[in-house]
Amino acid sequence: MRLAHDRFRVVTGGATGMSDAKWISDHLPSGAYACDLTSAWTTIGLWGPRARDVLASVTAGDVSHAGFAFGTCREIEAGGIVVLASRISYVGELGWELHVPIEQGARLWDTLWETGRPHGLVPAGIGVYGTTGRLEKGYRAFGAELTPDYTLTEAGMTRPKVKEQAFIGKDAYLRQRAEPPCAVLCTLTVDSHTSADGSLRYMLGGEPILSLTGERLVDAKGRPSYVTSAGSGPSVGKHLLMAYLPAEVAADGGSLLVEYMGEQYPVTVAVAGATPLFDPSNSRIRS
Repeated sequence: MRLAHDRFRVVTGGATGMSDAKWISDHLPSGAYACDLTSAWTTIGLWGPRARDVLASVTAGDVSHAGFAFGTCREIEAGGIVVLASRISYVGELGWELHVPIEQGARLWDTLWETGRPHGLVPAGIGVYGTTGRLEKGYRAFGAELTPDYTLTEAGMTRPKVKEQAFIGKDAYLRQRAEPPCAVLCTLTVDSHTSADGSLRYMLGGEPILSLTGERLVDAKGRPSYVTSAGSGPSVGKHLLMAYLPAEVAADGGSLLVEYMGEQYPVTVAVAGATPLFDPSNSRIRS
């Protein structure tokens, strides 16, 4: 988040925070410095179709779509607290990340909870943020889909244009963009969870992906396909899997198998690429 011409707030994952801080510190220009504010700040995510109604009830600031665009941030006052509000979402719904000094976190939570309950507000945790909401939107996660083993092109994270300015890794990135991907990150749905003894089995991640004849899928670079993330997709009514598939079999509607606990289960390639299953036009998050 750019807070001023030469001042930024960087928010990253708890598991990778120290490595990110080291990388940023190593690449700062002369005269610049970075401060670790992890223990000083806390964040509450306010997301959902009525998030704007809840936030508007506790602030006099303009939180309309025209007044507070997606992908922007600014300070607002909410319940007497100065909040750095960032209109961004990792769960595919309208909403904001609300950053406050940690000693004011409980007060902000109580303010939102009291105001939000008449709007149907419910508490939700990492299961939605890291699994259900993320998988329905096809969002990639560091350490799961985003690893050194696959390129950004294979992960479906390239954009139509590359900025003209130089940046670290640009040459390698341009080479990756110019090459046809050997694998494509796909979202799969499980067609049947019923095991041989009638029990229902739900994949958790790490399971091998097989062809319909039971052969392990391996791409042209020798990388075997496996489930990178798995979890429930309540909005689409399916158990969802993410996996890199060889480019030649990565096609919408394709039928494959997943091996789990010594048995094989039928799955369908719901999406080959980055288009989400839930709200594929991304209208909810951007409205």
